[in-house]
Amino acid sequence: MSKSFVHLHLHTQYSLLDGANKIPEVLEQAHALGQPAIAMTDHGNLHGAIEFYTEAKRIGIKPIIGCELYVTPGSRFERKTRQQGGAGTYHITVLARSMQGYRNLCKLVSLAYKEGFYFKPRVDHELLRAFSDGLVVLSGCMNSEFAEAAISQRIEECRARAEFYAGIFGENYYLEVQPHELEDQRLLNSACQETARALGLPLVATTDCYYPNKDDHFAQEVLMCISTGKLITDKDRIRHEGVDLHLKDTAEMLSQFGDWSPAQEAVANAVHIAEMCDVELDLSRHYMPRFNESSSSEEIGDQQLNELMAERARAGLARRVETFKQFSSDWSPTKQVEYEERLEEEIRLIGQMGFAGYFLVVADFIVWAKEQGIPVGPGRGSVAGSLVAYAMRITEIDPIVHKLLFERFLNPERVSLPDIDVDFCINGRDRVIKYVVEKYGKEKVAQIATFGTLKAKAAIKDVGRALGLSFAETDRIAQLVPAPRQGFDYSLSEALKMEPRLAEYARSEGRQLVELALKLEGLTRHSSTHAAGVVIGDRPLIELLPMMVDKDGNDVTQYSMTFVEKIGLVKFDFLGLKTLTVLHTALRLIKESRNVDVDLQLLPLEDPKTYSLLCAGNTTGVFQLESSGITEMTMRLKPNGFDDLVAILALYRPGPLDSGMADHYIERKHGREPVSYL
Repeated sequence: MSKSFVHLHLHTQYSLLDGANKIPEVLEQAHALGQPAIAMTDHGNLHGAIEFYTEAKRIGIKPIIGCELYVTPGSRFERKTRQQGGAGTYHITVLARSMQGYRNLCKLVSLAYKEGFYFKPRVDHELLRAFSDGLVVLSGCMNSEFAEAAISQRIEECRARAEFYAGIFGENYYLEVQPHELEDQRLLNSACQETARALGLPLVATTDCYYPNKDDHFAQEVLMCISTGKLITDKDRIRHEGVDLHLKDTAEMLSQFGDWSPAQEAVANAVHIAEMCDVELDLSRHYMPRFNESSSSEEIGDQQLNELMAERARAGLARRVETFKQFSSDWSPTKQVEYEERLEEEIRLIGQMGFAGYFLVVADFIVWAKEQGIPVGPGRGSVAGSLVAYAMRITEIDPIVHKLLFERFLNPERVSLPDIDVDFCINGRDRVIKYVVEKYGKEKVAQIATFGTLKAKAAIKDVGRALGLSFAETDRIAQLVPAPRQGFDYSLSEALKMEPRLAEYARSEGRQLVELALKLEGLTRHSSTHAAGVVIGDRPLIELLPMMVDKDGNDVTQYSMTFVEKIGLVKFDFLGLKTLTVLHTALRLIKESRNVDVDLQLLPLEDPKTYSLLCAGNTTGVFQLESSGITEMTMRLKPNGFDDLVAILALYRPGPLDSGMADHYIERKHGREPVSYL
């Protein structure tokens, strides 16, 4: 490994509204500086760990997964402030040295949320003892237990605290020094030096990096103002004045330490720790949930799963065939053979790909919901191309009638996890999730985190507020950013190219505001729970990834959906759809007022009166057709059959709209433009 300095204490955008390091940018900067490795140590969480890991691997720099934990020397179960006699909360820097260390770090941050959350997610000494294996621990910054004693010049207490942690982590415990020109930092460094000499402990240099470049300092100060609701001119705001927290190289680190004698050793030890750390995540594995007949039954083997799925699919198709014979005048033995042959081929492919258990899990909670009277959507996305899904009541869409391809859903030539989105009545969604939790175990089921970012308009408003500009002024500028198109927001860079007034403002009186907004745009603003995503594991999720708890006490992954899937877990989309609730209410009212049972699946798809309503623009309340833009397209295209509706939904997307394809299609449908064939 190159001997260039390695940063072991660094905050990304997942130190929410505090860290100004965007993961791709800071990794590119480290690579440009020739640094062979880099750590991420966000405040109390591992939200960005997999993004950081995969991006670093892509660039060719060694990722070190870590966390700046909040630690209480008392009990994590205590709920008292310092003023009430509580033990207080401190910082400590923790790095995963091995896969066991990564797993233990996941458990620590998870239990900090699940058991220790009090203003912050906290671990205590008991947890650190229990999950110490495979970790490297640094004594921490000026907010650490060690620093509190050092800054008060209680050197014996410094030794006692260092001895305590060295007793847990042994040779993997380091005293952390930083090169900041502050009196408190000098006292801390001096205490670290003296304690290291007395106890034979190693020193390590870090810089507590919050932003990639030196000239990003002011942007990070503004970011903290956004976080705390302060103005940049407020004297009592939190500030990082007198410290330089950018990504430094070896020369800068040594220069800032000046003639402090242990600096060379401390800087070298950062590289030594990086060489020790070796976490290799296996991102090729899949942790498919294991289907159980009941919460108490034993797990079923793969061969049994294949047989059970095949049995249920064949029985389901037989029931569908009986319905076809009853309601279809052109059903024939030839058609039955077509259905049976396709079903057998799908069964073979699903079993070959190892996804039988997945189909059984999905079918189980969908059928349960239907039996409980919870409205379920007919099917969404590529799963509609599966006859097995249709036979097992996962969907209500016949892929043969609609000429849908199974390979659009699962392709043996390009194996990827199946993805079935399921719509539930908005009032029944939580009941279905509760059923899944009870069946598979609370420890194996969780909802999925999602993150809101500072988008162009919000960045302008937030930065303007922090700079002391009036709401009217910042709102006026923010409104110059073009409105989203098809749900896609324009970046500030794109807006500057599209809107001359915004570009002129950025060149004149708004230069500082726009430059700061450009730097902060894209940073993570907050975490929340994904509206639909649920993950079901084959083992307790805490063994695979870090967890947290939302305000309602629900278990939530710390990774977002993309990275939950990246580590091999299977996500399920439980979508709460108001349209289904409205339809269910309408059917109930029809039954109550006219004593008529309406089966939505038996309604004709080619009803002329329905298409007349759509052509006239009467689309309010029609799922996916009621926005003004798609209503206008519907009136232009004038659908007179179900395939026209399919075309409208396919064409009303940024690509076809921007390329003119949608316009050409409409002109060709009405015979005003010749059709060209490939």
